[in-house]
Amino acid sequence: MQKFECSAILFDLDGVLVDSTAAVGRAWHRWALKHGLEPGAVIHAAHGRRTIETMRALAPHLDSDGEARIMENEEARDMEGVTTIPGADPLLRSLPAGQWAIVTSGTRTMATARLRDTGHLVPPVLVTADDVVDGKPHPEPYLKGAAGLGIDPELCLVFEDAPAGIRAAHAAGMRVIALTTTFPREELREAEAIVTNFHDVRAERNANGALEIFVT
Repeated sequence: MQKFECSAILFDLDGVLVDSTAAVGRAWHRWALKHGLEPGAVIHAAHGRRTIETMRALAPHLDSDGEARIMENEEARDMEGVTTIPGADPLLRSLPAGQWAIVTSGTRTMATARLRDTGHLVPPVLVTADDVVDGKPHPEPYLKGAAGLGIDPELCLVFEDAPAGIRAAHAAGMRVIALTTTFPREELREAEAIVTNFHDVRAERNANGALEIFVT
């Protein structure tokens, strides 16, 4: 068993709190075929990153702003197969208000739609693709999450499912627990701990008000 002490937890959304793999895959598969790209490689590159940054990297000749808006609107409407990650909801409800936030590479519209559709709480601090200049693996999203909670970055613990997100959290000075929902363990080895889902995680609050996270 591993134990982590922190003052706040920052959660990625897709692949961490909600399983949207099928919806994400459908959207990027359509986009890849439309532009003559190999779908598998596109989907792999897209996980954990903002839509617009993936498009700029893979198809710099396109109008990435317009293409991203179209795709994000499609994804926000496509809830088929979007489910909660096992154990996520009980863990969120066990955490004190003001000691957790969500930091996602998706837009605010997409994030709130997926949270509400799966029955999750929409936290007061929700950092989305709309709120940052540089997305993951840049540390800006996680630094904004910590700032929104008023917590020093080094006192935050992150749950992530993608290498880009792990690198972003580490660049922000945070420790990471990775979930094997999207990538295999070997691609998540930079994280401090790796779990299958939240059934392997327990959170408690100690006498000093800090969170103690136990990972089995």
